[in-house]
Amino acid sequence: MNSKSHLLQKPNTNSKVYHRITPETAQWKYLSFEAREMELGELWKHNTGENEMVIVLLGGNFKVSSNQGEWETVNGRKDVFSGVAHTLYLPRNSQFSLEATSTTLDIAYGWCKSQEDFPAKFVTPEDTQVVIFGGDNATRQFNDLVPPGFGCHSLVCREVYTPSGNWSSFPAHKHDERKVDIEGNVLEPIQEETYFYKFEKLEAYAIQQVYTKDRSLDEIVRPRHNDVVLIPKGYHPVVAEHGFHCYYLNFLAGTDQCLANTTDPDHEWIYDSWESKDKRLPLVTSEMNNK
Repeated sequence: MNSKSHLLQKPNTNSKVYHRITPETAQWKYLSFEAREMELGELWKHNTGENEMVIVLLGGNFKVSSNQGEWETVNGRKDVFSGVAHTLYLPRNSQFSLEATSTTLDIAYGWCKSQEDFPAKFVTPEDTQVVIFGGDNATRQFNDLVPPGFGCHSLVCREVYTPSGNWSSFPAHKHDERKVDIEGNVLEPIQEETYFYKFEKLEAYAIQQVYTKDRSLDEIVRPRHNDVVLIPKGYHPVVAEHGFHCYYLNFLAGTDQCLANTTDPDHEWIYDSWESKDKRLPLVTSEMNNK
């Protein structure tokens, strides 16, 4: 797990399922991910089996019929820079049919095995928590689609907007070694993670480093539009190219349904150094979905 070609996954432009990442292809244990484009009236039928799944609307509209319920988006964003996501959580043994109700539909979804059953849940843009986090030129926007405490087994999902030139996933942190305190609270889980990138312009890119303290893993990759970066372990900071706002969708799965992590000790001091928030944020709001 030490090659750039493995960490950076390019989209398959010849397939409607333009990303497919599984534990087998990623050489890890928990998390699977796909991204799919569909045309008006096209159907995707699926059974989650022993997995829980989260479907995120990237652009367009859809409706879903399932043994868990029925849902439909009516104010889906045009693209990720035009509003906030609709999010559908489906537990294991969910049999569903998803139909594209717009000319084009772009969705992404992550799944992992679950040992528990939870209620299906459909989260609208208006009900999605938006957080402005960080400071100075490390300020970014979190849209918490499936946050800790959501009501699921292991999956966590968040979309992140990083303004032009800003740092994100910073100070650098990791979640690859399970640690608990004396009361049993999780201080750091073992979690695998995908970063799925989108940009408003195809020439844009971000720079992401993935490294461990002993540098047994130490890679720098340059993701572009529709690329995925795999985070099997280690610290993983990001910086957005100057002049281009950066979007990425995170899925995490592992030992715990949380966002606890351990900061690179060399960066701990940075939390106390921020003096202001980037006034360009938020880059998107739920009000944009209705325009």
